[in-house]
Amino acid sequence: MSKWKWLMLQLGRVLWVRAALIGVLGIAAAGLAAVVERFLPWPLPFDIAAGAVDSILSIIASSMLAVTTFSLSVMTSAYGAATSNVTPRATKLLMQDRVTHNVLSTFIGSFLFSIVGIVVLKIGAYGPRGRAVLFLVTIGVLVLIVLSLLRWIDHLTRLGRVSETTDRVEQATRTALTERLNHPYLGGQALPETHAVPATGAPLVRSAETGYVLHVDLSALSACSEKWGADIYLLVVPGAFVHLDTPLAWVGPQDEKLESDARDACLEDMRRAFAIGPERSFDQDPRFGLAVLTEIASRALSPGINDSGTAIDVIGRNARLLTLWAQGGQPQEATAQPHGRIFVPALTCDDLFDDAFRIIARDGAAQIEVQLRLQKALAALAGLGDEAFRAAARRQSELAMARAEASMALEADKALLRDFVQS
Repeated sequence: MSKWKWLMLQLGRVLWVRAALIGVLGIAAAGLAAVVERFLPWPLPFDIAAGAVDSILSIIASSMLAVTTFSLSVMTSAYGAATSNVTPRATKLLMQDRVTHNVLSTFIGSFLFSIVGIVVLKIGAYGPRGRAVLFLVTIGVLVLIVLSLLRWIDHLTRLGRVSETTDRVEQATRTALTERLNHPYLGGQALPETHAVPATGAPLVRSAETGYVLHVDLSALSACSEKWGADIYLLVVPGAFVHLDTPLAWVGPQDEKLESDARDACLEDMRRAFAIGPERSFDQDPRFGLAVLTEIASRALSPGINDSGTAIDVIGRNARLLTLWAQGGQPQEATAQPHGRIFVPALTCDDLFDDAFRIIARDGAAQIEVQLRLQKALAALAGLGDEAFRAAARRQSELAMARAEASMALEADKALLRDFVQS
């Protein structure tokens, strides 16, 4: 995905953008009804009184303003609950919820439609045919409002709940994992382990800011690679934390030399291919989703909440996600390499298992129910995937067992856990 497409995707997830578009549509619908006279020259069999339409529009305007205000307060409360009871990192997914955006945009668009309709109606710009068209459009808006309200009522029963928020994090992580499975190297090739950053001689692309890598535009890097006549080796992937002057990539041996100005311009284009921001994103970073799920479990295991059931639920979700990784996807690099001169580091199984289970094993080390479920999940995962995947599962099981041995006070719990691990 190019950087511009990625930026448009981020913009489409902002509430005010969708609300503004539907609001403009509502204003246009009310305004166009005033000029419909010239397009409907034939007389209509009925006449709609201005007072009838005005009354309906007044009801819509007043009710939609109240409903929108109420909905915004409910949203704020749901975001606060998710921040307190789940994790602040999951609130971003709630803020990008499409149902919420569509419903609130419908309310705002209906409000603007009714306000403009009332104003144009008061100044007498609507003729008989215009009032009839406005009445029909108003009926359509009422139907849309009723459907949106029914959908909103159903949605409010789940918004901000721990299970609902955890579902959203799991789905976002599943999407990122599936995308990475299908494009293990983001459309490029695997970075060989022997290709370390040269001490001298190789042009380096360095970060101009401090933050997390959110997106890498391989199309832009590929264009620079062709212009330079050299391979490009990435040193960071989305999710990595970089600071000022951190090496992001280096350029391999050049087929042709560039002039100094062209070389600097090319390096600047390559630097702009890396989107860096203050917070991690779920899009190209499946490890972030696993880390957020683990953070939910960690908060549930804190003494103030003491909810081992949520931690057990998260263990199951992480096991499902890692099972997806073990099964693999349909890697497209095997058949097509659109960016064959770009070499990208791979995700490692050890990192995925650390993100998914290490913190849960630490915070739930003294709880037998959490440790048993964790060992069951790791035992199941140890029988899947390739050797690297199975080895990572076994290492995580050993670490969890060591933490449990050091934290559990009751010898019977330790014996129960040992029996299961050794069986």
